[in-house]
Amino acid sequence: MVLANTSAASVLNADLHCHSVVSDGTLTPEALAQRARANGVDLWALTDHDEVGGQARALAAAHEVGLKYLSGVEISVTFAGVTVHIVGLGFDPTNADLVAGLKRTRGGRAERAQEMSAGLAAVGIKDAYEGALKYVGNPDLISRTHFARHLVESGVCQDTHEVFRRFLTEGKPGFVPHRWASLRDAVHWITGAGGMAVVAHPARYKFTPTEEYALFTEFKAHGGQGVEVLTGSHTAAEAVKYAELAQELDLYASRGSDFHSPDESHTDLGTLPYLSGKLKPVWEALSHRVQ
Repeated sequence: MVLANTSAASVLNADLHCHSVVSDGTLTPEALAQRARANGVDLWALTDHDEVGGQARALAAAHEVGLKYLSGVEISVTFAGVTVHIVGLGFDPTNADLVAGLKRTRGGRAERAQEMSAGLAAVGIKDAYEGALKYVGNPDLISRTHFARHLVESGVCQDTHEVFRRFLTEGKPGFVPHRWASLRDAVHWITGAGGMAVVAHPARYKFTPTEEYALFTEFKAHGGQGVEVLTGSHTAAEAVKYAELAQELDLYASRGSDFHSPDESHTDLGTLPYLSGKLKPVWEALSHRVQ
């Protein structure tokens, strides 16, 4: 489906948000590149959580199958007591400040995972940490998703959505909050490495209008320039809302499936609608960073 008022620049099958086994996806960077190409993607970015360790593999795999590539990452940020995700695109993945900042952000995940396991044990789910480790490609990036896969495999829940609903959201036995990077730091790491910072899937945060205004005001003040308009978790109405917000705040618009797994993700790589031609695509501003 193509949204109305498209332009030549907007009619590009760009998928600039997905995850590999380097963080919490189930496919390798190489398999993702092949899947993206098979689904007609023209421009791709791998955006693993708080980690750029898969970037060299992703770039090589993209070139192997004839894909244009932008470097990517998704950084976890704490804002107004809520975890917000900031996608970085088109940066230098070897930038020392960025690499060091991401390492600090990842640092608390292992301790958090042990606390999550203890919470689950208290309600009768034993050895959840050891079970989750079976699904982890990178132990530094153990996450709620890995616990969810273990609880599905062990028969506690039917699917990962049920796991999150019953055990891994705020107020449930396995939920443990984590203090992530600041919004300022995340944006500065990305822009300092030559890239563009983008607010990922903004509809997911359920902010009040005042809180959302504060998020985007601070984001822009620190040098952020983009917002995901089209993403796997946005409804059509939410896509319209954030297209209007992009125009109102003069932000570049991004497009990405947030694909994690063929078995878990509702939206496959490369299957989103095109951006409206009224918007400024992020890839126009990052054309010099496309590889």
